[in-house]
Amino acid sequence: MSKQITLKDAISIGIGGMVGGGIFAVLGLAVSLAKGGTPVAFLFAGIIALLTAYSYAKLSRKFPENGGTVRFVDQQFGNGVFAGGINNLLWISYIVMLALYASAFGSYAAELFLITGDKAIDVRICQTSIIIIALAINYLSVSLVGRIESVAVIVKLLILVAFIGIGFYGFSLHPENLHQLQPSNWESPFLLLSGGMVIFVAYEGFELIANSISDLKDREKNTEKAYFGAVGFVVVLYILIAIVTVGSLPFDKIASAKDYVLAQAAAPTLGQVGFTIITITALISTFSAINATILGSGRVNYDIAEDQELPRYFCHIFWGKPIGYLITAILSIILVNVFNLESISTAGSAGFLLIFCLVNYIGFKKYQELESKKSIHLIASILCLLAFCTLIVQQFETNVTGVLVALGIILFCFVMEWVYKTVGFKK
Repeated sequence: MSKQITLKDAISIGIGGMVGGGIFAVLGLAVSLAKGGTPVAFLFAGIIALLTAYSYAKLSRKFPENGGTVRFVDQQFGNGVFAGGINNLLWISYIVMLALYASAFGSYAAELFLITGDKAIDVRICQTSIIIIALAINYLSVSLVGRIESVAVIVKLLILVAFIGIGFYGFSLHPENLHQLQPSNWESPFLLLSGGMVIFVAYEGFELIANSISDLKDREKNTEKAYFGAVGFVVVLYILIAIVTVGSLPFDKIASAKDYVLAQAAAPTLGQVGFTIITITALISTFSAINATILGSGRVNYDIAEDQELPRYFCHIFWGKPIGYLITAILSIILVNVFNLESISTAGSAGFLLIFCLVNYIGFKKYQELESKKSIHLIASILCLLAFCTLIVQQFETNVTGVLVALGIILFCFVMEWVYKTVGFKK
């Protein structure tokens, strides 16, 4: 019984997984795409997250063993090439998320202190160093990762809620940008939807709840409450943050500060003090997200290898931890230093939309066993697929590199699995 976690703990895991580095990394990107309709873009993405949470809740309650998404996929598709490709995509998507969080950390850190005097070089130094530091912490103490995450969740939520409260108060002092929220300043519905899909990565963390359901107290009663409580809270939080940001800064200023816009949005009311507080919050938040993502991705990588969907080499232990920790960190460092923020975000969102489409489809196929509503699973799966297609089409017009990276990663995951299964690289 001492291992059991409460409903509050499970909700905290979901909130912590979502409100990590995502909102700090992609908020400026969302505004650049949706303009005054940014809150609507977050709402679109939130609706898809809520519908997908329904499938996760039903599947988690029926199959509560550790492994979450990996186990759901294996339950439906066995461990052939298709299942292995999807599970490999999950691992690679974690690597993309790690790069996204590191990118956000580097951008905010470079605003706070100078290293070389060249901002671009400082960003690269910071985003690379933080992955290395987080990797070292994961090798030294997994319990330390947990303690960092617990403290970070409380700190970032308190400060973000305070940011929203102060931001709305600031509207009475600086109302000149409120007109930007009017529908006349919204982009087209297609761009609002595609903007929501580019920043969908800000919601993906709720799937981490699946890994803790086996230890959830009163699982039958609390599983759905955990998912919907976490996702519902974060949807409201993100929409309010978007309203404050768009209502506080002119669009040109948001564009110039796109990589650290949340800190800039605190400046009109609180000045440099507000900018510094939000910047420090971003560093704490993205650091904790990087820590947790290295831990989570290392475990996913190990589970996939144990299921013989990756070579057994990935089960090897290096300095007391799976070798996947080190491989994940190295690949993330390469990714964050080669591609820009929008390309990384596009690749991450595309990967998770495809994975969530499959998880919703699994719920649809197993609805009788899950005692769930078939129509909700089907609608969620179709929406994820449409969102994936919308993202690819829109980004192909403005960000060909991001689309090629996203599609290349998906293709690579299935080709890698096919080679492994057919050629037989088992070691």
